[in-house]
Amino acid sequence: MSWEVRKTRRFARAYKKLHDNVAADVDAVVEAIAENPDIGEKKKGDLAQLWVYKFRSQNQLYLLGYTRDDAVRLIWLETMGPHENFYRDLKR
Repeated sequence: MSWEVRKTRRFARAYKKLHDNVAADVDAVVEAIAENPDIGEKKKGDLAQLWVYKFRSQNQLYLLGYTRDDAVRLIWLETMGPHENFYRDLKR
């Protein structure tokens, strides 16, 4: 049974700027996360509530950050983008 997935405004803005090829890969990743939210890596420290899933698209490493609410089986897609400066931009 898959989880419900919702997008934050930050994620929606980043998704809108993506090229069609990368957007298709992101859609596939979102489906995989909805089926199994444990697929990502749980962060520690000041980003302890965040899970990050790494994937390659167009020969570039992308990261998709999400949070989850186990009580209501809900996943919030927080942000996504290329690996460089991902965590710096996320902390803003």
